[in-house]
Amino acid sequence: MSISMYQASIPVFVHQLENLSKILDKASAHAESKKIDPSVFITARLAPDMYPLSRQVQIASDVVKGCAARLSGIEVPSYKDDETTFSDLQVRIAITINFLKSVNAAQIDGSEERTITLKMHDKETHFAGQPYLLYFVLPNFYFHISMAYAILRHNGVEIGKMDFIGS
Repeated sequence: MSISMYQASIPVFVHQLENLSKILDKASAHAESKKIDPSVFITARLAPDMYPLSRQVQIASDVVKGCAARLSGIEVPSYKDDETTFSDLQVRIAITINFLKSVNAAQIDGSEERTITLKMHDKETHFAGQPYLLYFVLPNFYFHISMAYAILRHNGVEIGKMDFIGS
């Protein structure tokens, strides 16, 4: 049995974003219980040259909403990237999940060979749909979700592997 482009994308994205939302809930509760200013977590980073938690969540969101839109041939939604609180990040995740759920299998299945063009910095990169999903989107998505997890774990939030994987 083969897996469709839809099955390899939208349900996976939604599942991981839901897990990220739960992780952020735990981080918010941790900040409250330990009397830590939540902005400490929102602006935390693992290394000086890495993005902070807020940007990790934004990029994870951007990667998957862009993927869903490009594979389905619709316009990529634009978000402001102005989240500064756990609540803001939760809203960002929720609107991303809602957008992803609005894209159905019929819109994405069959996009394996669709030409995807990304403008990054001052150049264009071209992909076919399946390599775009498998070798660009999924690694980027998991990287930024992992960094968000690692930032919070590094800063004392009591989360573990099952929080990342989910049920």
